[in-house]
Amino acid sequence: MNSRQRRGVILLVVSVLCAVGAFAGVLSVIRDVNSKVGPEVSAYRLKSDVAPYKELEAGQFEKVEMPERWLSDTAVRSLRQIRGKIAVTTLRKGSLLQTDMLVGRPELKPGQQEIAIMIDASTGVAGKIDPGAEVNIYATFKAEDERQKDQSKIIVERARVIDVGKLTPFDRDQDDRRREQNEAVPITFALDAGDAQRVAYAESFATHVRLALVAQDGDSAVPPGDRSYTLDEDK
Repeated sequence: MNSRQRRGVILLVVSVLCAVGAFAGVLSVIRDVNSKVGPEVSAYRLKSDVAPYKELEAGQFEKVEMPERWLSDTAVRSLRQIRGKIAVTTLRKGSLLQTDMLVGRPELKPGQQEIAIMIDASTGVAGKIDPGAEVNIYATFKAEDERQKDQSKIIVERARVIDVGKLTPFDRDQDDRRREQNEAVPITFALDAGDAQRVAYAESFATHVRLALVAQDGDSAVPPGDRSYTLDEDK
């Protein structure tokens, strides 16, 4: 073996040693990264914005894999955790879902029942009444003859809202009392049997049914003298 061949063999050996060293270095870096990052787990990211107080559905989220150590303790790791839950605030597209973004849907108390009616969107409902809110329910009635007077009545005090539906075009015919309405929102209340009957009656026979949002704290009981109203009371 001449000198040129010996140099070639030496260079080849050095190259192999360098390659082995580089490979060992890469493996070391990978092991170091894995030790710092840790195992990956599932999390859920929002596909689009979600409005507050709306019940959550699995189709609103996409599953992503990421290192467990990068997730907070409140991260949702299974969609079973969203069953029966609603958003407490607006959830933004791309955000990771956290348990503190969710609350349970308001439930019925013993003796209560759900009743839903359509409320004209022009009466102040839009965006201001959410599940869990309490409202006074007012109904206005047309006089049936000349001896009677048009009258407004409060039919239920502090009715608890448990669901607010989507704005919906109101399907009506020319005989419908609410023929002047354009859109309505289905509102579901938790009421006892007596109040549910009052709401059902008003929804069927009143000219209009309106909601008044009640403050969560403090005494807002309506005095007996203010539970009904006719226009001549102001004369």
